[in-house]
Amino acid sequence: MTDFRGTYTIMVTPFDADGAVDVPTLERYVDWQIASGIHGLIPLGSTGEFLSMTDDEIELVARTVIDRAAGRVPVIVGTTAEDTRVAARKSRMAEALGADGVMVLPPFYCTPTDDEIDRHYRTVSDAIGIPVMVYNNPAVTNVDLKPPLLARLSEIDNCRYVKESTMEVTRVRDIARLTDGRMAVFGGIMGFESYVEGAVGWAAVPSNGAPAEMARLYDLVMAGELAQARALSFRYFPMIDFVFGQAYVAGTKAMLAAMGLPVGGPRPPRLPMGPDGHAAARRLVEELGLRIAPAA
Repeated sequence: MTDFRGTYTIMVTPFDADGAVDVPTLERYVDWQIASGIHGLIPLGSTGEFLSMTDDEIELVARTVIDRAAGRVPVIVGTTAEDTRVAARKSRMAEALGADGVMVLPPFYCTPTDDEIDRHYRTVSDAIGIPVMVYNNPAVTNVDLKPPLLARLSEIDNCRYVKESTMEVTRVRDIARLTDGRMAVFGGIMGFESYVEGAVGWAAVPSNGAPAEMARLYDLVMAGELAQARALSFRYFPMIDFVFGQAYVAGTKAMLAAMGLPVGGPRPPRLPMGPDGHAAARRLVEELGLRIAPAA
């Protein structure tokens, strides 16, 4: 079973001019991410707009990323669904396609109890034989998987990881302590800070545009070069800030377009960046020297 470590990109989903999934661009994007040294890929997370995609499109994206990665890096597929049965079905699909793991939010609209959350993850875990990355993102789900509840979920066989997307970085420490190491933590927002607190990885949005640099952040921390890692984090903070907040999908796509990889706009109800946003993306890309080599 694959051991997940390092910076994993929470990937955007490219769309073409007609709004369909742009498979050639997605394949090129996977190749560039891997060639840049990223440690892993996570398609169909929040940044991948899974909520705005059909089942067929979700399978297409998962298949494309897994096949193109071809074992070069681990691929964790987002398989979130409000209906537990659907989450289990999507997770079985991902496993059948060759995913190394799945990432699953708790049910969000129904505001579930702890027992219902436990049952949700237990059902998904029982349906597959690959690791489940529990995804805690209370800002968008209205459900906060606090460390004591995660300790309970860590008793489920396949629930071996959590993406902790809060600004409370000390939760990394608390999760490690309360789960006795059964559940490894990926930071979801604060990369450097989460690594310092003991996270084994970062499920990162900024690495959509800077995979080499965000992967190096992990490598520096693991080598004990904290001063260099902090300096790197500070240098790229304007980019990290640019893709943070409500416009994270539009901002990330604007940044990639400015780098030379047009990936289309976000799907409704999300709106694309306006002229000022695109201008800011171009300035940011120029200041940081970010670019993607032209396709061969």
